[in-house]
Amino acid sequence: MENNSIEKKYNIWIIVLSIVIPVAVAVLFMVKLKDLGIDVSPLPFLPPIYATINGITAILLVIAVRAIKNGKVQLHQNLMKAAIGCSLLFLVMYIAYHMTTPSTKFGGEGTIKYVYFFILLTHILLSIIIIPLVLVTYVRALAEKFDKHRKIARITFPLWLYVAITGVVVYLMISPYYQY
Repeated sequence: MENNSIEKKYNIWIIVLSIVIPVAVAVLFMVKLKDLGIDVSPLPFLPPIYATINGITAILLVIAVRAIKNGKVQLHQNLMKAAIGCSLLFLVMYIAYHMTTPSTKFGGEGTIKYVYFFILLTHILLSIIIIPLVLVTYVRALAEKFDKHRKIARITFPLWLYVAITGVVVYLMISPYYQY
């Protein structure tokens, strides 16, 4: 398959997924399975797991960048696939948690409350923006358009790293307020 047709083949998927994923997360975030008459147990054990997965994603991203800078292309590719896999695993667990478990309110007051909401807001906004960036970056690598891949990866990497790290920070800041 020609490299241009690889990009064209995936462009529609990039657009669809970049819209569907955030909309589905927003809708599913508001849906509580018990409200629909589905008897499910809460999943309060998930937040530390998916926060850890965010931390692992951040580590994978940093190691992947170091790998490619050291010419270890196959290691870079494997680490990036693992980072994408971790992000998908996070997403599934995040949705499952919020569909089964009541939301937790942040209980901090004063300046820390504003810090928390700033981090949370930037985390959420950038997690939406990062979806098409990751997908385009990945497809450009698949299409072997490495000059374009490197160019967008310079934007994708720090934003994705920020989303992964702030996911952990948000968890650490709200975890004292979880009702187990």
